[in-house]
Amino acid sequence: MRSLIRPLVAVVAVVTLAAGCASKAPSASGGSGAGGKKQFVVGYSQSNNAEPYRAQLNLQLEYFMKQHPDMKLLPIADAHQSSATQVSQVQNFIQQKVDVLIVSPNEPAPLTAAVQQACQAKIPVIILDRSVNTDCYTSFIGGDNYEIGKLAGQEAVKQLPNGGNVVELRGIMSDQPQIDRDKGFRDAVKANPKIKIVADREAKWLKDSAVPIMQQWLSKYPKIDLVYGHNDPMTLGAYLAAKAQHRESQIKFIGIDGLAIPDGGIRAVQLGELTSTFVYPTCAKEAADTAYAIAHGQQVGKKQVLHTTQVTKENAAQLYKQYDMSGKISG
Repeated sequence: MRSLIRPLVAVVAVVTLAAGCASKAPSASGGSGAGGKKQFVVGYSQSNNAEPYRAQLNLQLEYFMKQHPDMKLLPIADAHQSSATQVSQVQNFIQQKVDVLIVSPNEPAPLTAAVQQACQAKIPVIILDRSVNTDCYTSFIGGDNYEIGKLAGQEAVKQLPNGGNVVELRGIMSDQPQIDRDKGFRDAVKANPKIKIVADREAKWLKDSAVPIMQQWLSKYPKIDLVYGHNDPMTLGAYLAAKAQHRESQIKFIGIDGLAIPDGGIRAVQLGELTSTFVYPTCAKEAADTAYAIAHGQQVGKKQVLHTTQVTKENAAQLYKQYDMSGKISG
């Protein structure tokens, strides 16, 4: 089993934005900070703070933004997995005339018009993790979800050399990461025709949603060999359901996120709850640095694709130490 996955190539291409898109440094609307220097105001609309990955992203973004004294991050707006709420939040940030807007879209289509409104208002927009149906933004930052799904599928093929029954817990069906993680996985498991995906359901990225779904599957299918979850919380929800029926030892569990937190995916691999997971970068440092660059008139990549690393029993301890930011954040 490979312990480290070849990094995905970071795409940092400088692109001239279409007319009407915000591509130049904004004026400082935040007033003066310490020492009389101008402060640039950043607004961030998060899709759902209840997801551990996004809660960690928030904490890291606050930390990394503080490394730039002339950048002011407003209180993070939580959309609570409601696209209507998030549209309202984005429009509110536009009315406040923030200097840079960061959005982690709950769903692509509903947020598209709101992002275009920001663009028309000459507010630079950074899109994190999930796409929108417009090119009128300044920079997209995220991982290659198709590639991560493909790597998860390749791991499934390794874990099930003789084939077997797989169940798949999916994120929000309209989200591009869900679409890509599903397609990558399915393309990869075609390498072994004896692997059958017998069931898949939307669990909306949430552990609490995954538990009852897995309970139903355990009742319906006497033989489940592997669970593929589009994130670690859903996969761990499936693990808990299987453990309650004393079937966890018969099943392999593969997730995505790989957070270095006590109840995250890396620790779950160490504990033997997950067979493997894949680190999906929070994008927090890149978002803070990109916001700073935009505010100071520097050119940034239109698309920034971050690499992933596979977490296995062999490298989990080392990766936990590498990605753990608890000391910095709490300090």
